Amino acid sequence: MARIAVIGAGMGAMAAAARLAVAGHRVVVYERAATYGGAVGRFERDGFAFDTGPGLLQLPAVYRDLFVKTGKEPLESCVDLVQVDPAARHVFADGTDVSLPNASRAGVVSALDEALGAGAGERWGDFLVRAREAWDRTRRPLLEEPLWPNWQVLAEREPYPALRQRRLLRTRTARTLAEVGAWELADPRLAALLESHALAYGLDPHTAPASAAVLPYMEHAFGAWYLRGGIRELARAVYERCLARRVEFVFDAEVVSVTEKDGRAAGVELRDGTVAEADFVVGGPPELLKALTGRDSLYEGDAPESHPASLTCGKAVVCLALRGAREPGAVHRTVVHTTDQADEMTLFEIGRPAARPTVWVDRPDDPLLRPDDDHESMVLTATVPSLAHHDWTADGTADAFADRMVEAAERAIPGLRERVLWREVRTPVDTERETGAEGGAVPAPALAGVDGTLLRPANSTRVPGLFTVGGWAHPGGGLPHAGMSGALVAGLVVEGPDFRGSQ
Repeated sequence: MARIAVIGAGMGAMAAAARLAVAGHRVVVYERAATYGGAVGRFERDGFAFDTGPGLLQLPAVYRDLFVKTGKEPLESCVDLVQVDPAARHVFADGTDVSLPNASRAGVVSALDEALGAGAGERWGDFLVRAREAWDRTRRPLLEEPLWPNWQVLAEREPYPALRQRRLLRTRTARTLAEVGAWELADPRLAALLESHALAYGLDPHTAPASAAVLPYMEHAFGAWYLRGGIRELARAVYERCLARRVEFVFDAEVVSVTEKDGRAAGVELRDGTVAEADFVVGGPPELLKALTGRDSLYEGDAPESHPASLTCGKAVVCLALRGAREPGAVHRTVVHTTDQADEMTLFEIGRPAARPTVWVDRPDDPLLRPDDDHESMVLTATVPSLAHHDWTADGTADAFADRMVEAAERAIPGLRERVLWREVRTPVDTERETGAEGGAVPAPALAGVDGTLLRPANSTRVPGLFTVGGWAHPGGGLPHAGMSGALVAGLVVEGPDFRGSQ
């Protein structure tokens, strides 16, 4: 039985901890905050409750596998998992409105044809076929296997089978997601639908590779899921599974260094001076581990490290406590697209929040989130610059942007402002304070292509016994990716460097 110290109680760290405990190891988790879950947060006040992190779950099979591998109780016996239908309603710049069925290609094709005109659905359906090919080519190396030693293959090869087009005696193929939308979808509304999936992860569609097509494919193929009581319930369930497997948690315990002995990770030192010995140390962001070990690099040669582009974006979240009941037939998620795409791209070009942002509106029909049926709990989310690019602490900055988010949401929900009892505004300042993420940034999933700039650092490091887990390590950000990160780290610890992933 090995002693394992885990730094942080985020979703990837807890997934690793549960799997390692089942393998017979003694696991202790040290969390600098007072609670677990990392970015999967919750805000409560006056009988209202809000998810402050992800509002929906994709690819629930990742967490089903975690619960199957760590105990007798399946995921569905620990949480109330509900498939959302429709997956989302989209309100485009020209006022066009379409609700897309969950995990139904035929239904989506029909809905798009009806809303956008004949042929729109077929073009989107054909795109999803190509996106599936990119998914099939990258699923194992980017989700289910440790990062390849010859990772350059993923960096150089674009897995999306872009259509070859002849124009003015030239042949061109789309290399970025924005080019896929413009050249293959041939409708600015379909292009906006496509690009919103990149924007949701803080990726610039004009620089994100065509392989980012896997992001809308994930939602289409595996559906969008909600947990009664909020997505925070998933964090609770994983935490309780860890406790059931005798994982020990120490909260309000900030790790200030990783100790080494004979060149190997040997434990952690806490701010209060406590030193905990360990045979393995599993940590969070590679940048944090570099600071804790005093090393300039954790990897050999030119292996992927964190990139400045990864620290561009965070999230602005507005929790709205509303008077009045949620109207019958209201959609769980609505995406209100920007009316000025050029302005929104200044987010990536100069680090300025959009004047007219794309806003994700989550309004679950969940009595556990509201004081009674005469009120409603609603969450607005927008992608914004991180603290590295924008001063969210300046007087009035957060509230001014929240006003713009509410104004955008009102395009889909008329009269919204008149229903607001109070609101809670959260910015990258809150993300940094609560999770420790540099600048309050939110990590994107690992993607192939673009010279490896969107690959994440490997889970194994050059320091024997030291591993990285979570959204800033392979395979990147997002709830499914966090769960897979935990599975990969557990496999590397238990089986050693020859571990090649789940079969």
